[in-house]
Amino acid sequence: MKRICMVVPNRMVKGGIAAVVNGYRGSQLEKDYEITYVESYKDGNKFDKLLKGICGYFHFACVLLFHKPDLVHIHSSFGPSFYRKMPFIYMAFLRNVPIINHIHGADFDEFFVSASEKKKKKIKKVYNKCDVLIALSDEWKEQLRQIVPKEKIVIIENYSVLHEDALEERMKRACNNTVLFLGELGKRKGCYDIPDVIKQVKKNVPNVKFVLAGAGSEMDEKAIKQLIKEKDVTENSTFPGWIRGDIKDKRLREADVFFLPSYNEGMPMSVLDAMGYGLPVVSTNVGGIPKIVHDGENGYCCEPGDIIQFSNKISQLLTNNNDRNVAAKESMHIIESGYSFEIHRKRLEELYNRIEHK
Repeated sequence: MKRICMVVPNRMVKGGIAAVVNGYRGSQLEKDYEITYVESYKDGNKFDKLLKGICGYFHFACVLLFHKPDLVHIHSSFGPSFYRKMPFIYMAFLRNVPIINHIHGADFDEFFVSASEKKKKKIKKVYNKCDVLIALSDEWKEQLRQIVPKEKIVIIENYSVLHEDALEERMKRACNNTVLFLGELGKRKGCYDIPDVIKQVKKNVPNVKFVLAGAGSEMDEKAIKQLIKEKDVTENSTFPGWIRGDIKDKRLREADVFFLPSYNEGMPMSVLDAMGYGLPVVSTNVGGIPKIVHDGENGYCCEPGDIIQFSNKISQLLTNNNDRNVAAKESMHIIESGYSFEIHRKRLEELYNRIEHK
């Protein structure tokens, strides 16, 4: 049985990478391969993060020395994550262990395009020590071609889990006029635009409720809540914090529309999760989103920052039962036909099986 060492965040970390990896735990993937998880990051204060990182490096060194994996699968992003993963890449490279770098990053311009020549050189050097880079979409493959040869890049999109009973329940009940957002509360996710969107939607749907489920920096959360207050839509919004498990399941079942006004994305797990629950989606035409949100079919893809378009499409879905139900069914169909966990797992296993130990 092939031995895989997977470098991952702690399972309780907020964000898409942990969501992807947590789906691997206990799945068929663990039956088909001998997987050792090395946790390299956790949420918390600087000391907690530093200690977790150091422990991760020691754990990884022990795995390389004594467990001798056939390949290393690293889950990484841009920004600080790039620098945290560098030691793992160098250690595996020195031990001649094949490296798969699963890129979950979003803001490529800030990370590479706008970087200094010195930083670009470093990024190219590190990424080219990897045998394969996994991109989440065709667009991201094109971006990564600026760093490594196209032959090194494989596209494996993120996945969702189907909850057909949630769609059936939604079809039977009346519309709750509930719009759900899941994720980081910050500028990249478009959260500063949401107060204006709520104000506009309220004109068409007075009792609309936006559930902003997530967490961000103290500064961002305070600023967004202040904007909510200034737009006089406090009664139309709620902030339950970062949710997971049964609470997340409940919110996804109660929602009528999913909303993600991002300016930058790869293949967002939040949208895939929502589609797995049969939710229509209003989002933006960035990253891999247009590949899963088909404009006019299971929702709408708007230009980032287009408040009027966001508002019109959300209002349309909330007030037109037929449009909402058709979009809901199409969301589930898209997941079932191309973005199920089984399809994702098979593509990952195909990649594992064709990579030979050096």
